[in-house]
Amino acid sequence: MTSILTNNAAMAALQTLRSIDAKMQDTQARVSSGLRVGTASDNAAYWSIATTMRSDNMALSAVQDALGLGAAKVDTAYAAMEGAVEVVKEIKAKMVAATEEGVDRKKIQAEISQLQEQLRSIASSASFSGENWMKADLTAAGGTVQKSVVGSFIRSEDGSVSVKKINYDLTANTVLFDDGGDLGILDRIFNVTPASITLDINVSGVTQKYTVMAYTIDALIADGATFEGNYANTTVPAADYVKVQGVWVKAVDSTTAPGQEIAATSTVPAAASWVVDVTPIPPATVVVAPASLDTVDITALTNEELATMVQATDVALEAMISATADLGSIAMRIGMQENFVASLTDSIDSGIGRLVDADMNEESTRLKALQTQQQLAIQALSIANTASESILTLFRQ
Repeated sequence: MTSILTNNAAMAALQTLRSIDAKMQDTQARVSSGLRVGTASDNAAYWSIATTMRSDNMALSAVQDALGLGAAKVDTAYAAMEGAVEVVKEIKAKMVAATEEGVDRKKIQAEISQLQEQLRSIASSASFSGENWMKADLTAAGGTVQKSVVGSFIRSEDGSVSVKKINYDLTANTVLFDDGGDLGILDRIFNVTPASITLDINVSGVTQKYTVMAYTIDALIADGATFEGNYANTTVPAADYVKVQGVWVKAVDSTTAPGQEIAATSTVPAAASWVVDVTPIPPATVVVAPASLDTVDITALTNEELATMVQATDVALEAMISATADLGSIAMRIGMQENFVASLTDSIDSGIGRLVDADMNEESTRLKALQTQQQLAIQALSIANTASESILTLFRQ
């Protein structure tokens, strides 16, 4: 049936054209944006994942900036400590030269004074972004001030996020000057020798070396430990330490256990006769430097005090060298973390691209095909609309 009111062919052609136009609109959006999934309506799951990972990448970008700032702080501290090490080496050399008889210590002290000023200058100028790791108020902080550098951003499997940091402690062995007291490497007075001593001690029949505080060796002997042997013609007071064949051992009270004495070995013949040395445990010698490196004046020191000061300078130098090594290790770790974060950012970008990026080769081919289909649909619609014109011929007869 032919009707001038209802043109089914035209409606079908128009519906086809609308469908093609919708597809062309989607394809043109992909071509213009480069995204296959640009909105949540395109693919809700992929859009959600991509949006979350883009957010994480922005956080990683902030981590990169923080790492760069942290690296600058560490590099500044490293350069300062490295420079201070060279100055202290010079001070040590000057002090050694001053030990020579007949030298003019005043002239050497004038040089040392300039070197001391240089150390103060280095510590004061080692500041980056308002932070100085060469100076800190250790006294007020209880001996430790913790500094940190943002190291990474982590999203766990449960969706929780956290920021990890690289920590560095400012302590008496890493800070040149203590602003609140005298705990820094350069402003404190060193004990040249530690208040301890290393002894060969028999514990449960086993002789081992122990480094202990003088006269505090009792803590190393377990309660109830028993050692038995024989000794001749020697009375040993209870709980004293004595030497048996060169080894320090704990004595048993000879008044309550006659003939018994701690042996230097776990297997002692019953008839063994030991020579017991009842000399007390030698106390550890503690030598205190006469001044700090920041205040020392060698013209006021005796030869013995100067020799002690040389040792103290060497102790300070060792602490500074160790601190320099620590800073170098932190700088290396930050550099490695910077490279890792950059690589991780690229990997996340690549993963997001696999989820949501459009294949431009495919989209350009599809666009060309849709343009052809659109032209054909328009032609079909035109034919359908002109079909009803044939009815006019019936009325011309």
